[in-house]
Amino acid sequence: MERRQRPTLEMVAARAGVGRGTVSRVINGSEQVSPATREAVQLAVRELGYVPNRAARTLVTRRTDTVALVVSETNERLFSEPFYAGIVRGVGGALSERGFQLLLAMGRSGPEHERLGDYLTGQHVDGVLLLSLHRNDPLPGVLAAAGVPFVYGGRPLGVAEDQMSYVDIDNFGGGRTATQRLVQIGRRRIATITGPQDMVAGVERLQGYREALAEAGIPEDEELVYYGDFSYDSGAAGIQALLDAAPDLDAIFAASDLMGLAALRGLRLAGREVPDDVAVIGYDDSDVSMHAEPPMTTVNQSTELMGREMARVLVDRITGHRDTPARVVLDTHLVVRESA
Repeated sequence: MERRQRPTLEMVAARAGVGRGTVSRVINGSEQVSPATREAVQLAVRELGYVPNRAARTLVTRRTDTVALVVSETNERLFSEPFYAGIVRGVGGALSERGFQLLLAMGRSGPEHERLGDYLTGQHVDGVLLLSLHRNDPLPGVLAAAGVPFVYGGRPLGVAEDQMSYVDIDNFGGGRTATQRLVQIGRRRIATITGPQDMVAGVERLQGYREALAEAGIPEDEELVYYGDFSYDSGAAGIQALLDAAPDLDAIFAASDLMGLAALRGLRLAGREVPDDVAVIGYDDSDVSMHAEPPMTTVNQSTELMGREMARVLVDRITGHRDTPARVVLDTHLVVRESA
C-alpha cells in the first residue's frame, strides 16, 4: 500500500491560494492577516489534516506553547487533597483554550527544586505556575533571574506585592466568616485547627479566626489553637490535642475540609455529638464536606476558577497582552450544612 504523503506548509498554501509566509503567520497566531485569509488558511489546514511541526515553530517563535504547573508538595498530598484537583482542572482547561500544553511537576525538597530550576530555565517551557509554595522557597528567585515568567497560586510570604503576579483566595475573609457563624449560633469556646504558618493561606485563615473572636469580645485562648498542615492526619492529631487541652470546647473551625473531616471522626470517637455538643466548620467546599457525617458546613473557594485565572494571567504575560504584575483575589462564601 502506498503511504500517504504528510501534508506540508506548501500544500496548505496552494489549497488556500496564498503564499507560504501567510500560512506561517496564521499558524503562529499573527494578527497581520485579514479575517478572510485566516479563514481560508484554517479551512485548508482542516481539509488536509495539516499538523504544524512544533520543533520548527519553536525555532521561529521562540515559544514552546507549554506551561509548567509546579506543586511544592509530595505526590501523596497532590493526589489525595481535593484542592489540587480543582486547580489542575482549571489550569488545564484554560491553557487548552489558549493553545498551550500543561506540564505538571512536583517537588518539595531542595535537591528536587534545584533540578526543577535547571529544567524550567532551560527553554523547555514558556512560563511557570507556582502552587503551594512555602516561605523561603528558592524557585521564584531562580525563575526571575532567568527571565522566565511565572505566577503564584496564592500570595507568597515575604515578597513585595509590586514584584509579583498572583491569584489568591480571600483566606482572611473566609476564616472570619466561618468563625462569625460559630459565634452567631451561640458558641464561645471556639477552637481552630489551622493551616501551616509558612503559607499565606494558613496565616490568613488564622488571622480571620482571631479577628472574628475579637469582634465578638471573646478572649483568645492559645489552648484552643492547634497548628496543622491541611492534611487529614494533622486534623486527627489536632482534635485529640484540643480535646485533651480544652475538653469544654463547643466549636471548631478547621482550615481545610480534610482536617474538618478528621475532627468529626475524632469527636464521634470521643462521644461528642455534632452539632449539639460541638459545632464544626471546614474550608474548601469539597465533596468531602458534602458527604461527611453529618454534612459539614464549610467555606466555599472556587479552586477551579483560581486555576483558570492563574493560567489566564500567565498566558497574557507570555503573549505580550500584559507587562505589569497582576494581583487577583477571589471571594469566598459560607455553605451552611448540618454540622454548624
